[in-house]
Amino acid sequence: MISVRPGLRILVTTSPVDFRRGLDSLAMLVTEALRCDPFCGDLFVFRSKRNDRVKILAWDGTGLVLYSKRLETGRFTWPAIQDGVIALSGSQLSVLLDGLDWRKVAPRAVERPLRAG
Repeated sequence: MISVRPGLRILVTTSPVDFRRGLDSLAMLVTEALRCDPFCGDLFVFRSKRNDRVKILAWDGTGLVLYSKRLETGRFTWPAIQDGVIALSGSQLSVLLDGLDWRKVAPRAVERPLRAG
């Protein structure tokens, strides 16, 4: 199970990757293409060309973890294919993994209070 803690960054690659890639190859992709540290504790989400599979790379403090999911019917909803990365909230990731349209879940804008009470 993926633990989503406050402050966790969830980064989704916008272009598909070769799903034959494993832990080390995806970690190298995070370093080189995304310019991020794969061992920082963030979640890195990768999409397949067929849009029915997702892989998530994470560092849990003791080692790299690779989550993988394939939808038996339907397709995942992804942003348009382009170079780069987008960030998701924990709620959006949960909706994505359920095979639903994550774009319909938007975090509510809340202003920081000036004082308690």
